[in-house]
Amino acid sequence: MMTKSFKAISLLALTGVTLLFYGCAQQEETKEEHMIDNILLKEWSGPYGGVPAFDQVKIEDVKPAVMLGMEIKLKEIDAIANNSEAPTFENTIAEMERSGAELNRLFAYYGILSANMSSPEFREIQKELAPLFSDFQSKITQNEKLFKRIKTVYEASQKTPLPAEQQRVVELTYLGFTMKGAELDAEKKAEYAKLSKELSSLYTQFSNNVLHDEENYVTYLNEDQLGGLSEGFIKSAARIAADKGQEGKYAITNSRSSMDPFLTYSTERDLRKQVWTNYYSRGDNGDEYDNNELIAEILRLRRKKVEILGYKNYAEWRLQDRMAKTPENAMALMEAVWPAAIARVAEEVADMQAITNKNGDNITIEPWDYRFYAEKVRKEKYDLNSEEVKQYLQLNKLTEAMHMVAGKLFNFKFTPVPEGSVPVFHEDVKVWEVTDINTGENVGLWYLDPYARKGKRSGAWATTYRSQSSFDGDKNVLASNNSNFVKPAPGEALLVSWDDATTFFHEFGHALHFFSANVKYPTLNGGVRDYTEFQSQLLERWLSTDEVINNYLVHSQTGEPMPAELAAKIKKASTFNQGFATTEYLASAIMDMKLHLADPAEIDIDKFERETLTEMKMPKELPMRHRTPHFGHVFSGEGYATAYYGYMWADVLTADAAEAFAEAPNGFYDKELADKAVKYLFAPRNAIDPAEAYRLFRGRDAKIDALMRDRGFPVAAE
Repeated sequence: MMTKSFKAISLLALTGVTLLFYGCAQQEETKEEHMIDNILLKEWSGPYGGVPAFDQVKIEDVKPAVMLGMEIKLKEIDAIANNSEAPTFENTIAEMERSGAELNRLFAYYGILSANMSSPEFREIQKELAPLFSDFQSKITQNEKLFKRIKTVYEASQKTPLPAEQQRVVELTYLGFTMKGAELDAEKKAEYAKLSKELSSLYTQFSNNVLHDEENYVTYLNEDQLGGLSEGFIKSAARIAADKGQEGKYAITNSRSSMDPFLTYSTERDLRKQVWTNYYSRGDNGDEYDNNELIAEILRLRRKKVEILGYKNYAEWRLQDRMAKTPENAMALMEAVWPAAIARVAEEVADMQAITNKNGDNITIEPWDYRFYAEKVRKEKYDLNSEEVKQYLQLNKLTEAMHMVAGKLFNFKFTPVPEGSVPVFHEDVKVWEVTDINTGENVGLWYLDPYARKGKRSGAWATTYRSQSSFDGDKNVLASNNSNFVKPAPGEALLVSWDDATTFFHEFGHALHFFSANVKYPTLNGGVRDYTEFQSQLLERWLSTDEVINNYLVHSQTGEPMPAELAAKIKKASTFNQGFATTEYLASAIMDMKLHLADPAEIDIDKFERETLTEMKMPKELPMRHRTPHFGHVFSGEGYATAYYGYMWADVLTADAAEAFAEAPNGFYDKELADKAVKYLFAPRNAIDPAEAYRLFRGRDAKIDALMRDRGFPVAAE
C-alpha cells in the first residue's frame, strides 16, 4: 500500500507553513547567499534532467532551507494575488501551478529524512517546523485577494468552460480552497488556522511516538528459542542482534517484516505472545510515548475545524471530494462485506482448532496463534508449505519480473544505472533508468530502498521526487519504492513470503502510475484517495500469471523454475485465509470511520476501541491490522483519515478490472486491453473524474460481485 507519498505538493497540502520574513538589507543579502549555498533548494543538476543531491544532505541545512523556501513561495503567491490585471487562467491558476519550485525540491529531501532516514535530531526539527508548515499553508489558503481571483476564474469557467485539463485544474483548485476555509470570515479563518497549527504538531508527535516504540521494543532470543524458524530468518536475526550490540543472540524487531514470519513459524508460544504484544501495543504502553490522549485531542480538533466550515463531522467534510462522496456510502460497502468476512474467520478458526485438538496441543486459539496454525491448515488443506513457496520468491528475481510486466504492458524498459552515477541517500538504494521501449526516450529513474533499518518507518510505500508534467517543458519522473524487508546475511538470497511479494508488486503499481502519467499541470498529478490504490492493487494480479511464475519464480538454491504442481496449489489456495486478511483490514477501516463519526468531546480511545469491536462482533482471535494507538495512516496526518476504507473501494474496481483481463483474448497480457488500461486508468492521473475514467475503460461501473467472488465469499442473489 502507498501509506504516504512525500511529493512536495501532497505534503504542503497536508501541513502548510508560516514564514518569518527577513527584516533588513543585511539579512536580505545573507538570504540570497544562503539560497545559492543551500543544496536543499538548488535546482537539480546532473544527468536525467537533474537528480536530487541526496549525498550532500546535512541536517543543519533543513530549517534554513524550509524558512527560505516558504518565503520565496509566499512572495510568488503575493505577486499573483496583487496582479492588477483581470484574473485569467494564465495569470492566476497557471502561475500558482508554477510557484514553489524550491519547496518542491526541498520536500523531496524532507520526505527522505522523515520516512527513510529519520534521526532524533531530525525529529526535533520536525516538531519545530510542524506548526510553521501549518501557518504557511493558512497564509495561502486564507489569502483573500488570491481566493477572489481563483473564484472569479472558477465562476467564469462555469459559464464558458475552459479546455478539459484547465477546467479540471480550476475546479480542483477552487474546491481545495473552499474546503480549507477560504470563504470564512476573518474571525473563523483565524480559528481554523489555529486548529490546523495545533493538529500539525500532534501529527508529528504521534508519528515520533510510534517510531520510538518500533525502535525500542526488541525481543532477543537465545539459540534454544529458534524452533520452527528458517535458516535465512535466523541468520538475519543474528546479524541484527550483532548490529545492536547483542552478539550471539537473535533479534526480533518491532516491525511487521520481522513480526509476521516469527508469528507464522516460531514454535515458542510464549515468545509469540511477547512479540505479538510488542507489535500491537505500539503507542499504547501507558508511558510518555502513549498516543491515546493525543488521538482524542486530534479527533476533537478535527471536529472543531469542520464545524467551522458548516459540516457535522470530519467524515462528511473529507469525503466530498472522494469517489464515495459520503460516509454513508463508504460504510455501506464495508458493512456489505463484513458479515461474510467474520463468518469466514469462524471457519478458519474452527479449522485451526481442529488441528490443535488433533495434535493434543490443549490450547484455545489466541491472536498470537492465528498465523502459526493458519500455516498448518494451509499445509493440510492445500498441501502448501509457505516456507517451500518462499524458496522461489527471491527479491532480485521478483524485481526482474516486475520490470518484465512493465515492458509488456506499459512499454517501459528498466536498465540499472551504474553505481555512483546517481546520488543515493543510503548504500542499500539502487537506481534504474526507465525508458520508452518504442522511442528510446527517457521516462525517468526508479529508486529502490528495500531493507529495514533504524530510523526508517515501517511498512511499504511509493514516493515521487519529481512528477511528470508538460507544463513549462516536459518533466521526467523520479520515483521510488520503499520496503522493510529484513536484510539477509552476506551472500544469502533475500527470500520473501507470497504476501510480501504481492505487496512488492502493489507498490510497484504506484510507481508505474507515476511513470505513466501524461498530464500538463502539476495539480493533475494528485489523486483521489479511494481511487489511487486501484492501479497498484491491479498490478498485484500479475504476480500469479504463468509468465511470471514460469520465468522468474526459480529456486534459490537450484535455480529450477517453480514446479507446475506447486504453482497450481498457490492458485488453488488464492482465497485461503481471506477471513483473516479481510477482517483485520476492515476492522481498521470501520474503526477509522466510527471514530470520526462519534462525539469526540469526552472520548476515551481505549474504551471506544474495545466497545466498538464488541458491537461489531469482532472475532477475538485476531486484532485490527492497525490498532488505533499506532494507526499512522489516520493520525500521523490527514491523507487517510476517514479514508482507510479506500483500499476496499479500490479493490472493488480491482476485482472488476481483473475479470476484464481474465476474459480478454490474450488474458492478462492482452495488449489491446493493456493499452486501454494505460490510456484511461494510468495516464490521466486526476485529469479525469475517476468514475468516468473507469467507465471509459470498462464500459460500465464496477460491481461488488467481482470482489466477493475474488475473496471466495458468497455473492448476494440479485
